Amino acid sequence: MRRRAVLLLFLLSAIGTLPAAAQAACPRASLPAIEGQVMCLVCGVPLSLADSPQASRERDFINGLIDKCESTQQIKTALVAQYGPRVLALPKDSGFNAAVYIVPVLALLFGGALAVVAARWWSRRGGGAEPAAAAGPGLSRADSRRLDAELARWER
Repeated sequence: MRRRAVLLLFLLSAIGTLPAAAQAACPRASLPAIEGQVMCLVCGVPLSLADSPQASRERDFINGLIDKCESTQQIKTALVAQYGPRVLALPKDSGFNAAVYIVPVLALLFGGALAVVAARWWSRRGGGAEPAAAAGPGLSRADSRRLDAELARWER
């Protein structure tokens, strides 16, 4: 009797893991995740923002591949085969398309270096402002006494 209970418990736990094993075999891609990675060919915007008949056809195509248990990469490959490389939101990172990734980084590095050089030049030059004492002649003794008297009057 005890052996049957253990066997029954083992069978029930094995049956309970079957749906999880079946799900693990099927990489679940989602339409919202893929929509942000591909473009509508007519609108020229990400598919998640597009509202055209072409966008609907692309979504139907993607949903059909999701139903066939295709992965995200397989779906993107199928989209390129169906519509061409313009359908991808981000270009491949090889060949001439690598410039899309390299040029902004080089521009930031160049701009940072330029800012450092400008800051050093500016600080050596004196910061652009002359000291107040060098701006003009100092106060005469009479003006200094008159200024002190005015200040004393306002302090009362």
